[in-house]
Amino acid sequence: MKPKIRYFVFNKPYDVLSQFTREAGHQSIADFFILDLKDVYPIGRLDKDSEGMLLLTNDKGLNSALLSPKALKTKTYLVQVEGKLDKAAMQKLSDGIRITIDKKEHLTLPAKVKIVEEPKHLWERIPAVRYRKEIPTSWAEIGIQEGKNRQIRRMFASVGFPVLRLIRIAVENLVLDRILPGDIQEIEKQEFFKKLNIK
Repeated sequence: MKPKIRYFVFNKPYDVLSQFTREAGHQSIADFFILDLKDVYPIGRLDKDSEGMLLLTNDKGLNSALLSPKALKTKTYLVQVEGKLDKAAMQKLSDGIRITIDKKEHLTLPAKVKIVEEPKHLWERIPAVRYRKEIPTSWAEIGIQEGKNRQIRRMFASVGFPVLRLIRIAVENLVLDRILPGDIQEIEKQEFFKKLNIK
């Protein structure tokens, strides 16, 4: 009997690996996912120092639908950076910017980016971001259609704003909403596909 196909959204906390295999000194998805479903896996990944939405499923056909370069699915992030963001930097990020990945130069696709206020209802990160009174911080929201290694961190660093905190809040129209760090929510297939614009 084939296992039921299921779809989940996990709010990955800071310093948790986007995999089920545990490694010394770090928690993994296995520390939070208690259902006995051995064939469930994450679609894509978040670096251990990033937070937020991670999709999991045992639907093996979804990798290409969501991760293929041709899919062009928009992933939206909240970004806290060191320094006061300005219009010039935001324009460069919006237009596409050259970053270096594995010693190769890459021109990013145009991004949707805007400066936002610090979110009032955002959970506290553990451990907290190091606070330095003499250096202000700024928040931005950015939507990208790529997923290069540490891409957003590289993008903001290239315009002079090191990233302090990075949180994925949405993929397409599927929004993290009120799922707290470490929590997992199961989504019905119809809603999952509709919000991710998968046909």
